[in-house]
Amino acid sequence: MSTKACLDLLLILEIALSLAAIFYLVRSESAREYWSLTSLLSVRVSAGVIGLTLDVVAGHLISGLHAYVTYFFVYWIGFGLETLLGVLTIYNIYRSAMAPLKGLQTLGMLMFKWAAAISTVVALAISIGPRVKTTSFLISAVTQMQRASSVLTLSLLLFVCFAIRPMGLSYRSRVFGVSLGLGVFSTMNMIQSAWITSSSLYTLFNFVDACAVCATLAIWIRYFAMPEPARRMILLPTTSPFLRWNQISEILGHNPGFVAVGGLPPGILAPAELEIMRRASVAKTASTASQMVSASSSAA
Repeated sequence: MSTKACLDLLLILEIALSLAAIFYLVRSESAREYWSLTSLLSVRVSAGVIGLTLDVVAGHLISGLHAYVTYFFVYWIGFGLETLLGVLTIYNIYRSAMAPLKGLQTLGMLMFKWAAAISTVVALAISIGPRVKTTSFLISAVTQMQRASSVLTLSLLLFVCFAIRPMGLSYRSRVFGVSLGLGVFSTMNMIQSAWITSSSLYTLFNFVDACAVCATLAIWIRYFAMPEPARRMILLPTTSPFLRWNQISEILGHNPGFVAVGGLPPGILAPAELEIMRRASVAKTASTASQMVSASSSAA
């Protein structure tokens, strides 16, 4: 069997496994919580179906050139959407993993947003040039963003491996399963973008990549098909760095107090408040005048 035939069979298997993973996401009522992962799988299914369709109709219903151009934009636009949805999935995983520690959760999510925004700006800035064509810009921008996304994903996977026990989770939890699958995706994509320079679609690496994707989808199916163990109540010692940093983050996250400088403008007070202040002022004025009269009489 040729390499092309093997890759076509693996693509069909990937589509079937993706549909199965979406089914179990919906059945386990996790599709709303992991909506970005559900969308990512939907994008992969759509791109795979379009690719297979173009492969069948190329040279028959449409020319080979038109089929290639269509597949080119479908592939890279789909790849870009997968990168964006992968980042959103990482964001949701971190929020779920750090739910017991609200201070660290808020601080980490803020840092994550800044890192994602800076990575996007840098990727677009590197891709822009005076004579860059649309196709070159699309390839460069998506590749740079994918590399940044892979770094964030692998960093999060390392963090989850160390923090999963203190956060009351286990290696059978869906947070770990989804992180593991995204880590495999990111590793393969980073290897391809950094070291694989062949323009052919039918290479040994593409075969290995397709096998890794199918294995990852099978892992996700297993995690969402089986009941998830309940999260344990976390008990952190007073010397735990998680507890200390959470306390610091909560303190830093509190809103500061506000004071009035230069008095209050009457417009922000209610009519009843203005009336109370007017009566208090009249009473204070009358009392002051009475004290002045008494003082004058005593002096006389």
